Amino acid sequence: MQVTETLSDGLKREFKVVVPLADLATKVDERLVQLKDQVRINGFRPGKVPVAHLKRLYGRSVMAETIDASVREANAQIVTDNGFKLVRDPQVKLPEDKESIEQIFEGKTDLAYTVALEILPPIELADFKGIKIERLTADVADAEVDEAVQRLAEQSRPYAAKADGAKAESKDKVTIDFTGKIDGEPFQGGTGGDVALVIGSDTFIPGFEEQLIGVAAGDKRTVKVTFPQTYPAQHLAGKDAEFDVTVKSVEAPQEVKIDDEFAKSLGLESLEKLREMMKQRIGQEHAAMSRQKVKRKLLDELDARHKFDPPPSLVEDEFNNVWKTIQDDLQARKRTFEDEGTTEEKAKEEYRGIAERRVRLGLVIAEIGERNKINVSDEELSRAVMDRARQMPGQEQRVWDFYRNNPDALASLRAPIFEEKVIDFILELAQITDKTVSKEELFKEDDEA
Repeated sequence: MQVTETLSDGLKREFKVVVPLADLATKVDERLVQLKDQVRINGFRPGKVPVAHLKRLYGRSVMAETIDASVREANAQIVTDNGFKLVRDPQVKLPEDKESIEQIFEGKTDLAYTVALEILPPIELADFKGIKIERLTADVADAEVDEAVQRLAEQSRPYAAKADGAKAESKDKVTIDFTGKIDGEPFQGGTGGDVALVIGSDTFIPGFEEQLIGVAAGDKRTVKVTFPQTYPAQHLAGKDAEFDVTVKSVEAPQEVKIDDEFAKSLGLESLEKLREMMKQRIGQEHAAMSRQKVKRKLLDELDARHKFDPPPSLVEDEFNNVWKTIQDDLQARKRTFEDEGTTEEKAKEEYRGIAERRVRLGLVIAEIGERNKINVSDEELSRAVMDRARQMPGQEQRVWDFYRNNPDALASLRAPIFEEKVIDFILELAQITDKTVSKEELFKEDDEA
C-alpha cells in the first residue's frame, strides 16, 4: 500500500492511497477459498467447488467486499500511523468514471482513491491547581422554611361548597366545563370538563380567571381572552379566543391550621418533621444553585485557559443547532431581531461565538476525561435510565426499552454524567473558597451582579 499526503491545511488532511492489484487479488483468492466450505452448489460436493468456478459466480461481489475492507484497513492505518483523532468518519472518494471502476472490479488495475480527514487539534491542558473560584453558599433561614410550609398548606387547603346562588370571589375554587373557539370554530386542546380552578391562581390564560368573579353554580358565561404572544402552542399565540363556560360548583377556601395534625395528614410524624423535610429540600435547591454557579465560573476559567481553533465542521453543526433554536423562538413569539435590539448579522456573530465556545469546552472536557480515565459506568447509566423511567409512571418498561434499543438516546444520558464527573475532578484540584451569602444573592442572575 502506498500513501501520499496531498493536503495539510489547518485541521484538514487529504491522502492519496494506492492498494496494489496483487494485494487485492491475494485477498480475493483468500476469501474465495473460505467460501469453498460455506457455499452449496448443485453438482459439487461440499468443499470441492473449484475456486475458478466460485470466482465466476461470486468474483464481483467478493471484489466489492475486498475493496471495502481494504479501504477501511488503509484509512485505519493512516489514522494510527499519524496519531490522528478524527472529528468524523473519513470521506473517501473513489474514481468517478465507469471505466476505471470496471477495471478495478475486474481485477485489472490497482485500487486508487483519495481520503479526506478532519482531525481534532492537539490540546495542551492547563494546570487546574492554579484555578481559583469563589463558591457562593446560603444557609436556610427559618423564614424560608415558614414560607415553604405555608405554600404547602395553601396547596392542601380544603374547600367547602358555598350556599346556593352564592357568587364566586377571588380565592374561591370553581369547577367548570369549557369549550374554546377561535373565529367561531372550536380548536384542539380548547375543551375541558370538571376542571377545578382557583380564581386568582394565574393558572389559566391571563384575563380568564378574573371574568369568573361573580358567577354562581349553574351559570353560563362567555369568557373572552387573547393568548399571549409567548404561548407555547405556536398556532394559538396572539390569537383572540372565546370560551363558553359552564359553572358546575363554587367553593370557598377553608382555614388551614399548621400543626402536628396537618403534618400527619401529609404522612409525617409531626410539624417538626415536616419543617425538617422542607429545610432539607430548600437546602438541596441552594446546593443546586451553588453548583450551577460554580460550574459556570469553572467553565469560564477553562475557556480562558484553553485557546485553540476548534474543528470548523463541529462549530458549524453546533451553530446550526443554536441558530435553529433562536429562529424557532423568535417565530413562536412573533418577534424580530430588531425587536430584540439587534440585527441578524450581529446575532449570528454572537451565536457563532457561543457555538465555538461550546465546541472548544466540549473538546477540553473530553480530553480531561480521556487523560484521567474518567468513565461513566454501566451502573451509573442504569440509574440515569431508571430516573427517567420514574418520571413516567406506568411506562417504565417502555422507557427502559427505548434507551436500551437506541444508542444515541443512551449517549444523550451518558454525556451529562460524564461532564459532571469531569467537573468534580477539576474542582478537587482547583482552589475553591466558600462564601456565605443571602438567598437573594445566591439566586441573583449573574448579569445582575
